[in-house]
Order: sequence, then structure tokens, then C-alpha cells
Amino acid sequence: MKDQQHPQAKLDRAAINSLLAADPNDLNLAELARLRVRYNGFPGARDIQKDLDTLLKRWNLSEEDLFTKTRQLHGSARVFNVGTRKADEEDWS
Repeated sequence: MKDQQHPQAKLDRAAINSLLAADPNDLNLAELARLRVRYNGFPGARDIQKDLDTLLKRWNLSEEDLFTKTRQLHGSARVFNVGTRKADEEDWS
């Protein structure tokens, strides 16, 4: 099976490049978790998946730790600012 191009890869590449140059704060952790969910099992975008793995290692997190932290963040506050995405839109796929 041939690798596929993800329709959001161009936008996601810019976000990942920003994360690679950043420290882990609440917004960056939430963004990493969102992208991990998006690319989990996706048949392609190997460079993006590799960089997401790199971020977990760099920030000393397992995927389970990342998801635990971000569930707590989302449970206690709105992590993504209104205006960065449509208010009621979910961006998981």
C-alpha cells in the first residue's frame, strides 16, 4: 500500500516546526496530543509521525503521560483560544 498525503499535512508541518522550537507548556502539550490523535494509524506522513515521536522524547513524556496531562488540562480550562479555530469545531481528523 502506498503512503498517503494527509490533507492537513501542510498546516500541521508548520505547527510541528513551532513545537520543535518550543518548550512544553499547556498549549503546546495540547497541540502535540491533538496531532498524535490525528496521525495515529495514518498510512503516511512518516516525517510528521517521526517528529511527534521526537517531541515526546524531548519533553520526556510517554504518549500515556501526554494524554493524561492533556485530559486534565481540557477538564479544567479551555486550552485552545476562541478564534484560533471555529468555536464549536473539533479538529481531530
